[in-house]
Amino acid sequence: MAESDKTEKATPKKKKDERKKGNAYQSKDVVSVILLFIGFFLISQLGLFIVLQISGLYQGQMAKIGELQTLTITTCMQILRESIQVFFISTLPIVIILAFCAIIMVGIQTGFLISGDLIKFKYSRISFMQGIKRLFSLRSVVELVKSIIKVLLILVIIYTFVKGLLVIAPDFLSTQLNESISFLGEEIMSMVTKICLIFSVVAILDFAYQKYDYEKKLKMTKQEVKDEYKQSEGDPQIKGQIKQKQRQMSQNRMMQQVPTADVIVRNPTHFAIALKYDMDHDIAPMIIAKGKDHLAMRIVEVGEKHNIPIKENRLLARGLYEMAEVNDYIPAELYQAVAELIAWVYSEKEKDKGVA
Repeated sequence: MAESDKTEKATPKKKKDERKKGNAYQSKDVVSVILLFIGFFLISQLGLFIVLQISGLYQGQMAKIGELQTLTITTCMQILRESIQVFFISTLPIVIILAFCAIIMVGIQTGFLISGDLIKFKYSRISFMQGIKRLFSLRSVVELVKSIIKVLLILVIIYTFVKGLLVIAPDFLSTQLNESISFLGEEIMSMVTKICLIFSVVAILDFAYQKYDYEKKLKMTKQEVKDEYKQSEGDPQIKGQIKQKQRQMSQNRMMQQVPTADVIVRNPTHFAIALKYDMDHDIAPMIIAKGKDHLAMRIVEVGEKHNIPIKENRLLARGLYEMAEVNDYIPAELYQAVAELIAWVYSEKEKDKGVA
């Protein structure tokens, strides 16, 4: 399928399905820049603590070595253990904080997406042909260009930094060591800040590109949108058949109530409404059946078959049909007209009794 055919934006269902597969966009450069900022900030705050730990280790080990007659394997192992211990004490807080920040940053970008599909074996991941396609894809080219730009930026910044130091290098000979170290530390932090700021711009651009590329890959053809609608909402033809069946069942239930009506009002062929009124239970007459055209004729036929009084009233029939539904009480606006109709029904019943 040609990419040019995919002109429609991904539907919410498509995006949801892709997330279930573990497919979400994120920028690794954003994570890298944030970690770079936080890492050098932690180093600047914990630098003295780290220096003191390393200095204490160095002095302690030098003192021990000076007292040794012979250097044994046991002594070397002890020195190694103490060195590892100092290393973890010095760096573990930074490593833990950076790991936590990396998880949070990835989670923010992906919505803390967790999917088992990412760890499932897929042949495409080890396929040679798929690997070649990925290697020469637009995404790979963009990543290559981006990496080259980042390397060039770093080289330019480092070159500028070193060039500036060479000018003042002779002054270090007449400066105390601690002052020189402090000056170099400040200059290095200034260089790192510049790198972070430049990389921040790169990260913002990369985030925008990743979002664009993700949405482009999720685009759908018009046919895919139609097929998805059919799957989620059902085939329109089948839905139409279901609705037709439901209407038919509803009409059958309605027609079963017509024999219990007290009166049917009609117009004379287009509309027919069957009314029922139980003075002991109902607050007003109720519509138990209504129909138009062919259905109206059926209601009238059933009413005639069961000797239900039928009255022709064009305005009342049309008003009841348009203003109320089956099993609704009649609208208040039609109380007077319906009351007259019910009175007519009772009068007809009295006449029948009198005749009898």
